[in-house]
Amino acid sequence: MQFDDQLRRYFGTTDMDALTPEGLAAGIERMRVDLGLESDRGRRFALWSLLFLLGGAPDPDATFEDAAERDAARDFMALAERTIDPQ
Repeated sequence: MQFDDQLRRYFGTTDMDALTPEGLAAGIERMRVDLGLESDRGRRFALWSLLFLLGGAPDPDATFEDAAERDAARDFMALAERTIDPQ
């Protein structure tokens, strides 16, 4: 799963600054649909992670049945939040 490929697939561009709010919302919605349909654990986690970074991820408890995956999602959230706001 290549990051640029995912951006093109869901948003039609790799230039996130060029997206309108409507385009961003539509891409996030498409990602959420694919997240619900995805059965591969790695791809599912990757989709969820990108959704989290874009502000559109569903709650890990509602997304991941496996406790280890929920814990990994929470760890990712904490790491991302420290990286974004390293106070």
